[in-house]
Amino acid sequence: MQLSLRLSAIADLVTEGNRLVDVGCDHGYLPVYLIQQKKIPSAIAMDVRKGPLSRAQEHIRQYGLEEYIQTRLSDGLKGLKAGEGDTLVIAGMGGPLMERILTDGRSVRNSFSELILQPQSDIPHFRRFIQSEGWEITEEKMVEEDGKFYPMMRVVPGENVHSSLKLNVDSFPQNTSVKAASSENLHADEWAEMPENPAAYTLEEAFGKYLLQEKNQVLYHYLQRESRIRSQILDQLETAPKAEAVTARILEVKEEAQLIAAALAEYEG
Repeated sequence: MQLSLRLSAIADLVTEGNRLVDVGCDHGYLPVYLIQQKKIPSAIAMDVRKGPLSRAQEHIRQYGLEEYIQTRLSDGLKGLKAGEGDTLVIAGMGGPLMERILTDGRSVRNSFSELILQPQSDIPHFRRFIQSEGWEITEEKMVEEDGKFYPMMRVVPGENVHSSLKLNVDSFPQNTSVKAASSENLHADEWAEMPENPAAYTLEEAFGKYLLQEKNQVLYHYLQRESRIRSQILDQLETAPKAEAVTARILEVKEEAQLIAAALAEYEG
């Protein structure tokens, strides 16, 4: 089986020999591929909707892998017990939805040795959330496919995750309107929006510590594109009739442009 560029990059982040749990598994391509490559011994593929789960079951049967891949109908991590997997993959969902899954299933989540996460939106906030929960980002990738940008990360538990760490979740309010975790939401959000208040985030939170350190070329192309977009927006706003809302928007876009410029400067050092 040949994976998309996005799924292939996610597969590369999975540690060899680990038992996989894939939340929002859609067609089940990722666990099927990893079993075929003998990179993992077993997998549990989960989705909240019967349609996507049925498609995954069909692909698993097609490749004769029923012995290696279980399927479960589950909202997030509710259908899983602690200790049933080593690597948790959640990919292709909006950041707030992923945050809700990881918060609601905290006790199960903390039993994993690594999380492979690919949020589609609110990424600076999501990075901050992950670190506030005591997890550490150790590796990042970013790919461009069909005109969309996909950053992803491998995170591992910090030294306090398995202890009685008091987590401050009040500073990360949950979006109660977020839909259940389903692969039906895949690609619903393109990573092309800057944070609501850019000044509230560090460069590493906004764009990724390791992507910046390695001068990732996909991130570079993304930053160049976003810089051009901000310039065009400012040109339009400067000629618009002056109003309080326009002035506020100009300041906002300038803050975004400054954050992008600071990230681009990292490539020149």
